[in-house]
Amino acid sequence: MNVFAPQAPTLGFKGQSGWLGRLAPEVAGSLITAASDIALVLDRDGIILDVSLGTEQLRREGHGAWIGRNWTDVVSVESRPKVLDLIESSGNETSIQFRELNHPVEGEADVPIRYSAMQVGEDGTIVALGRDLRNLAHLQQQLVEAQQAMEREYARLRMAETRYRMLFHLTSEPVVIVEAANFRVVEANPAAQQQLELPSDRLTNTSILAGLSPESGDALQAMLRAVQANGRAEETEVELASGARRFRVLGSAFRQDNAGYLLIRLTPLTGAGRSDSVAESRVLSVLEKFPDGFVVIGSELTVLEANRAFLDFTQLTTKQQALGEPLERWLGRPGIDLPLLMVTLTEHGVVRNFSTIIRGQFGTVEEVEISAVPALSGSSPSYGFVIRSLGARTALAGHRGRSLPRSVEHLTELVGRVSLRDLVRETTDVIEKLCIEAALELSKDNRASAANMLGLSRQSFYAKLRRHGLGDLDDTEGGELN
Repeated sequence: MNVFAPQAPTLGFKGQSGWLGRLAPEVAGSLITAASDIALVLDRDGIILDVSLGTEQLRREGHGAWIGRNWTDVVSVESRPKVLDLIESSGNETSIQFRELNHPVEGEADVPIRYSAMQVGEDGTIVALGRDLRNLAHLQQQLVEAQQAMEREYARLRMAETRYRMLFHLTSEPVVIVEAANFRVVEANPAAQQQLELPSDRLTNTSILAGLSPESGDALQAMLRAVQANGRAEETEVELASGARRFRVLGSAFRQDNAGYLLIRLTPLTGAGRSDSVAESRVLSVLEKFPDGFVVIGSELTVLEANRAFLDFTQLTTKQQALGEPLERWLGRPGIDLPLLMVTLTEHGVVRNFSTIIRGQFGTVEEVEISAVPALSGSSPSYGFVIRSLGARTALAGHRGRSLPRSVEHLTELVGRVSLRDLVRETTDVIEKLCIEAALELSKDNRASAANMLGLSRQSFYAKLRRHGLGDLDDTEGGELN
């Protein structure tokens, strides 16, 4: 019996006082259905006499099959006391109680419904109206996740700012940040304020050109304009107006809050340092214009310096895009070539004619030959790489299986330069990775089939995928092979 259908009898509304009792049964039923996602008609004992569902999702979940069952039987255990409370308070006309109940759904999460109940008939008939809270719960979860993400990002930015402040103030070299539009000083570290004689009390109203000799001011202004236009410029030397100090100046541009800024680093020059700086400047100028790529990396294998030829290899626009980035981002096969180079450099002190590839920013791949030497820069080591092109390499991307002969050639070329133990270890990793790539290619990236081909269990196969950085592993959280 469906009291909510237009053709239904007046069950539940006959004899009801007030405006609801004066409505036609079909009108009252339509009103109740429109006002809720789910409506239940129950007798005084809590037996469900009729069900009306307002959404297609609730119908698919089978909530319409509750007729004849007790209300407490279709809710979770912790919700049963709330059902009894709703039934008991349904006859209270002065206030309406709301309770949130959970309905179990086989194979899925419980469905949260917010109910109110009222007695509508003299015979004790009760109507319970419910609202599906899943959309609200989803929005609340999204809000919590967004708040947590904001807090994590805020903490990360605060830590980054703290590290920047410490480095900025502790470095012994003068460092100044100026506005790109008018070269007005925004911030200067203590070394800059002392050596450039910048007034700390009115720092933000001072131009970086103030206090320099006229010739130095013109040279610095020309260099900073070149940095703004091209992203890089040749270093220049400047002198204070008093002639007390000279500095070698390097600049780089960046943007913040829709405004352009310039970071200026100054290296003091004194006595013999001036002649040394001239020779050093000549060497740097030659390396900058060198037709072969030249790059210097630090102990963490990140780029410290690079010339124009290296930028052409990697398809980068400015040197700033390379500085601080890991060299492995562009050089060789990830996890293979650069570690082999570093092992050889550590043990033999030099690498000559090491064949590998350079990957460009926009997907180009070029065969190159590398020579490398280590060098000490202060207390931390650095490494210089000369990269020579061997001609364009074609049809590399998308052909995993074809890289096997090239990998074997690489490894055999290292005989005599790398110890057998290290060579065997690296060879094992190379062969393991290539076999996994070949299996994935043969199985059209079906990981279950690839694991069977290699005789590996699911856990072992995914462990090796993670180890070698193969494939997108986001879809493996459920633990199933695709």
